[in-house]
Amino acid sequence: MARELVYTGFMSLDGVVDSPGGTVEGHRSGGWVMETEFVPEAFSLKGEELADTTALMFGRRSYEAFAPIWRDSEDHAAYKALPKYVVSSSLADDALIDGWGEITILRSTEDIEKLKQTDGGPIYIHGSAELAQRLSDADLIDRYNLLVFPVLLGAGKSLFGRADRPKQQLRLRDSAAYANGVAKMVYDVVR
Repeated sequence: MARELVYTGFMSLDGVVDSPGGTVEGHRSGGWVMETEFVPEAFSLKGEELADTTALMFGRRSYEAFAPIWRDSEDHAAYKALPKYVVSSSLADDALIDGWGEITILRSTEDIEKLKQTDGGPIYIHGSAELAQRLSDADLIDRYNLLVFPVLLGAGKSLFGRADRPKQQLRLRDSAAYANGVAKMVYDVVR
C-alpha cells in the first residue's frame, strides 16, 4: 500500500496560500492569518496532523523559510525526529540545515513516486505551493487538509494550477466552521 501524501495549509477563500504569516511574497497582504481573530479550536487540525505525520516534505523555498524556525521551535519539536524531504533540482547537500534530523533531497517527481511506494505513514507537505501544484497535476497528492480563511487576496500563489487538465474528484472527509469564519476542509482525492 502506498504512503499517503497530504497537502496541509492555510488558504484564502480565493485559493491563495502564500504569505499567511507575514512575509509578503506574491501580494501586498502578508500576514492574513494573523489578522483573523484567533479561535483555538479553528487550529485543532494542526494538532491532529502532528499526531498523524510520519514525514515532512517541502519545496526548496518553503524548506529554506521553515527549517531555521521549526528546528528550534517548541511548537514543532515533534517534527525534529521525523524524516524530512526537500524537493529541489538545485539545492546542494551542504546547504541543508544541521540539527533538524534526517533530511533527504528529492530531485524529481519520479523520486517522489518511489518514496510513496515505501513503507510508512502519511507524508505532509507544508507551504510549497509550486510543489503542490506540480504534484497535484501528476496525481500524487492523496489528501488536502485546508484551513480556509474568510479573506479574498486577489493575487498570490495558488494551491491549484490553472492549466486544462483531467478532472480530479475529491471526497469530503471532514469539515467544520468556526466563530472567526475559518472553515476546515479535509478532502480525499478519489481514484
